[in-house]
Formats: sequence, structure tokens, C-alpha cells
Amino acid sequence: MQTTEIQPAGTRPQKVVASGDLHRGADEQQQYLTFMLGEEMFAIGILSIREIIEYGFVTDVPMTPPFIRGVLNLRGAVVPVVDLAVRFGRQTRENSKRTCIVIVDIEADNGSQQQMGVVVDAVNEVLEIADADIEPPPEFGARIRNDFIKSMGKINGKFVVILDLNRVLSVEEVAVLANVAGTTAAFSNA
Repeated sequence: MQTTEIQPAGTRPQKVVASGDLHRGADEQQQYLTFMLGEEMFAIGILSIREIIEYGFVTDVPMTPPFIRGVLNLRGAVVPVVDLAVRFGRQTRENSKRTCIVIVDIEADNGSQQQMGVVVDAVNEVLEIADADIEPPPEFGARIRNDFIKSMGKINGKFVVILDLNRVLSVEEVAVLANVAGTTAAFSNA
């Protein structure tokens, strides 16, 4: 059985059994990392999470979309860092001691894996949500783009938005937006 290490800033590493490695019964369960953006709770499947790190030095990259905070050096690899709140059309929030970066793997259209960092206000916990407690995304009324929502999970009688990271952090879309931002800046400086 394979384990995934998740280490929120300032805590001891905890081993989490990757949900894909468990033999599932009729009432299947999957594990999700829950986190906060402002007062709202979101979740992502733990199988796409590499690690959680304390918010540290992020280098600005000129002419990128506003939701890209910059890049960080993660053991020699350049990792883009996305501010989820801004990606969802909200105001950027000031960093606190609970602000951290969740390093995730995103699949590009060509099938390759790309690491990206996601800035969140606070990481809550890893929870198991039974398949019976997962509903399809709402058709309307969400405060974020509907295509960003994979499903809705029911936790203690409340719903949490389970994100589709491959849509939220689409490598191709981020690259196109960065190119558009660069072209726009070049024209405005001419």
C-alpha cells in the first residue's frame, strides 16, 4: 500500500493512505484535502497533491495574469504559483501565518504532468467522503465558474465544493493568458 505525505506548515508530517490504493466496498470513499479561501471551504482529491509548504519567497514574473503570484524554487524545479482567490474573481488576501502553498500535479493536454502551487488561506484536514455523499455540481448559483467544480461533497450536513484542478489550473489556459498579457503589455508600451 502506497502512502502520500502531506505536511502543512508548522506541523509534523502525517501519512495518509492514498485512496486509489484501498480496496473499496459498495459504499466507496475517497480522501480529500479541505482548505479555506476566505470563509468558504473547498476540497481537492489527495491523489493530485504532492505536498503542502509554508508560504515563502515567491518570485514575481512580469506580464502574467493577476492570478499568477509568480514562481518558486522547489528543490531546483521552477513551480508556478496560482492565487486561487484571484483565479475565482475575488480580491487577493493578505498572507497570514496559516497561508500556505499546496503543491499539486496537473495533467496537460499532451498527458504530461506539471507541478503547480496553489495559495490557500488555511489547510483544514484530510477527510473521507463517501460516494453516496457526493453530488453533481450545481447548474447555477455557484460563486465560481461552474466548470471549475467537479462535484459537491456533503460533510456534517454542509456542502463543500470539490474542485476540478485540471480545469482550474489548466496548463494550456494559463499559458495562453500569460501570452495575451504579454502581448497586451507590449502593445500598450509601443
